[in-house]
Amino acid sequence: MNTETYNIPLIGDIAPHFEAQNTEGALSFPEDYKGKWTVLFSHPGDFTPVCTTEFLGFQELKEEFDKRDIKILGFSVDGIHSHIAWMKNIEENFGVKIEFPIASGHNIAQKYGMIHPNADKMATVRAVFIISPGGVIASMMYYPLANGRNIYEIIRLVDSLQLSYNEGKATPANWPHNKIYGNKVIVPPVKTLAEANKIKSKYPDCKDWYICAVDKA
Repeated sequence: MNTETYNIPLIGDIAPHFEAQNTEGALSFPEDYKGKWTVLFSHPGDFTPVCTTEFLGFQELKEEFDKRDIKILGFSVDGIHSHIAWMKNIEENFGVKIEFPIASGHNIAQKYGMIHPNADKMATVRAVFIISPGGVIASMMYYPLANGRNIYEIIRLVDSLQLSYNEGKATPANWPHNKIYGNKVIVPPVKTLAEANKIKSKYPDCKDWYICAVDKA
């Protein structure tokens, strides 16, 4: 087993800075994306089948990302010319134009811990970083090379994160389809005994003092 340490930025960290070329031009990240939610995702390689389905999936739901003011940025360690050729190939074979950029540069993979040597020494795993408008890592997910991502889950998570960031609300499991609370959101936990004694009268939808929910505004 490989025992080397590979740095992965953590939730709450400032997104590591990089400068790179992408299919829309030069990029300084996260500075160029400040003020926007960003989904930065890596794929193992251009002209590969699972990655192609993922790019088609992101493009299919691009309007949903746009509605939420989210920028999408793809990445792999392949060169910029490979990215361009692959985008053109996707359009020719599937009739779908990829309308978000793909960045290139090995430093991105290193700074974001995207290469896991015990999985593959060269290709990036399927990493997903959701970055807040302030340039802070709000969430991250890692998928193996062989397993495509659920793009709907990424959108669901962004919806939940935006509620937390904008309104200070938490969301239950499988939100907005939680078995008990449906699309309701969780009330922030109380901090005093006095609050615990009063919370049921304040929020009728409580199973107990520590778990209460309210309708999403």
